[in-house]
Amino acid sequence: MDHRHLVVGAGPVGRALAHQLVDRGHEVTVVTRSGSAAVPGARSPALDASDEDALTRAAEGAGVLYNCANPGDYTRWGKVWPPLASALLAAAERTGAVYAMTGNLYPYGPVDGPMHEGLPDAATDAKGRLRAAMWRAARTAHDEGRVRVVEVRGSDYIGPGVGSNGHITRVLPAALRGRPVTVLFAKDQPHTFTSPADVARLLVAAAEDDTAHGRVWHVPSNPPRTQEQALTDVLRAAGRPPVKVRVLRDPALAGISLVVPVLREMRALSYQWDRPYVLDDAAARRHFDLEPTPWDEVCRSTAHGVPDGR
Repeated sequence: MDHRHLVVGAGPVGRALAHQLVDRGHEVTVVTRSGSAAVPGARSPALDASDEDALTRAAEGAGVLYNCANPGDYTRWGKVWPPLASALLAAAERTGAVYAMTGNLYPYGPVDGPMHEGLPDAATDAKGRLRAAMWRAARTAHDEGRVRVVEVRGSDYIGPGVGSNGHITRVLPAALRGRPVTVLFAKDQPHTFTSPADVARLLVAAAEDDTAHGRVWHVPSNPPRTQEQALTDVLRAAGRPPVKVRVLRDPALAGISLVVPVLREMRALSYQWDRPYVLDDAAARRHFDLEPTPWDEVCRSTAHGVPDGR
């Protein structure tokens, strides 16, 4: 793989990826709007990645362009993602860099049974259709020979740095203080959780493997846990006892969402929690010989990566 790498975004996946690439001796640049990524050993300039020309200049000479961006405000996805996705794809095409995309499971929409890469992208909500359109545009460019592209898809993240964007880490600070917590939608349905470090490992492996390009791969992840089980496991790793776990359901959630716009957006994804939501990662395990980070290790790093507020 080429020595230079450009990472767009410094969330939990972008930072984990940058650390892994630096550890492998690569020249790494992590771009964010603020320029505050501050990953030891990597450059961290400020750059608006939706500026196609500026991003292209930053990507010149890079072997891989990684899309690890994740606009945190769901209510602005429809405005923020289209120009950003267009600029990322154009920069990869202009420079010849491999385009490695961090995706998610939204494009599949509601499913029955484990999710595998052979399922159609059949999302019924705006966010899922948007993510599906991003992959469709990139795949089309790949099929036309204009760019080399690959997308990796994981489930909800758990691990250090995920913070309030994660269903478990959002409630973890209070749980570490022994307080009851409230999770959204359900606490008793099996759900796959993915480590950002495992997303990063698959991004690197898929980007450097020409035979992996042009398709989606699912991130090797641990067996599913319910939200209550996952939280209890993380608390155990921190030496803390279980806490009472309550659930915010409709119609209470519907009422709150009238005044909290982000909850309106999240309600469109409630299908992910009212039934088993399980990732089938067998293809990536076989092809790349990768296994997920052991669950106990994920729980320990999650527990130690979130301050307990005391």
